[in-house]
Amino acid sequence: MFITKMCLPRRTFLKGVGVTLALPLLDAMVPAMTASAETAAAPVKRLGFVYFPNGVVVDRWFPTPSAAGFELSPSLKPLAPYRDSLIVASNLSRAGTAIGDHAVSVAGWLTGALAKRTEGEDVRAGTTIDQIVAKRIGLDAPFPSLELATEDFTGYVGGCTPGFSCAYVNTVSWATPTTPLPMEINPRVVFERMFGRSGTSEQRAAWMRRSRSILDSIAGDTSRLNQGLGSRLGSYLDDVREIERRIQQTEARAEKGLVALDAPEGIPESFEEHVQLMFDLLFVAYQSDLTRVFTFMMSREFSQRTYPVLDINEPHHGISHHFNDPVKMEKCARINAYHVSLFAKFIEKLRSTPDGEGSLLDHSLIFYGAGMGNGNAHAPDPLPLVALGGGTRGNRYIQPAEKTSIANVWLTVAHRFGADIPSFGDSTGVIEL
Repeated sequence: MFITKMCLPRRTFLKGVGVTLALPLLDAMVPAMTASAETAAAPVKRLGFVYFPNGVVVDRWFPTPSAAGFELSPSLKPLAPYRDSLIVASNLSRAGTAIGDHAVSVAGWLTGALAKRTEGEDVRAGTTIDQIVAKRIGLDAPFPSLELATEDFTGYVGGCTPGFSCAYVNTVSWATPTTPLPMEINPRVVFERMFGRSGTSEQRAAWMRRSRSILDSIAGDTSRLNQGLGSRLGSYLDDVREIERRIQQTEARAEKGLVALDAPEGIPESFEEHVQLMFDLLFVAYQSDLTRVFTFMMSREFSQRTYPVLDINEPHHGISHHFNDPVKMEKCARINAYHVSLFAKFIEKLRSTPDGEGSLLDHSLIFYGAGMGNGNAHAPDPLPLVALGGGTRGNRYIQPAEKTSIANVWLTVAHRFGADIPSFGDSTGVIEL
């Protein structure tokens, strides 16, 4: 018997000048005549966290009981197509329940800890669950974790909220209890971190002006490798090229003065475009195993962003303090649903992308939520949280009988990803996921 199937290492890269492009898991990476469970085709585990700011309108967010189990709320309706892998949780709280504050909310979300009250540099929260898991599953990837955002408050010093440093609201990820991790907001920077481009910023700018693509640098390798590999490689390269094209378009508009002159290269003026670019970069990073853990802040706490696309021109933070005004509550709920709809597009890409014997969504556990319940009151509970994928049993609404720390969820996640820790933050136990 002759075996002629091409077999590529799982870590196959295409190289060009200053470029290294990782590849997704392809059939050719599975050795012939070998059970998939014993090869690189066995799926890697992935974990992701998406944060949104300013809390929710509670009765528009949480599901309602029904004969079928529960009905999705208006804010969660965009996730209806993924109900079979969806878990909605309620009655969760964060540490520091006596303190209603934006800084405490975001700093406590993935730490399960109460932030130290300080406006100086002596900040302290806790190591976040993403970083604990990254030490277990992320070290085999080029980037143990990625931390992304769309807004940057690092220029602010002192207290961004009364008594609490701006450092607390500028990240959702902490490497240690005293080391907040920076969140990258520029898609161009993320793209070049992932795929490479050597030289000074001036040289990179000149390259962009010549409309050269990173993929052009690897055209020779691509042509040779593409023979006999089917359509999946071409689809992946098309995704990478499309992301690069969109970044280049953003930069071209900036050069023509169609966006603010001080806008950094690569950052779209449109919030929706910015978010989708970041999600697409995370999708490709998962697909090519560049990272297995990410955190993404869709916006920062007390974000002043407006949403003209929704005909909402008041700042988000302002209308989150709606004082039970029905008009403002309706606007807040629309913003919540809009954020969920952008997140749902990312979930769809994961679900529709093959990965070994399943999909990327099957092998990725993704959480979406916030560290604040009712935004009007800065409430520490009930916290909005959903989870999708990761082999969990979906179509469930988890409602603990008693108020439960969100740290219990993260302790469960730690155990699922092999971190055998006895407790996490202010946890009191685990929750079935």
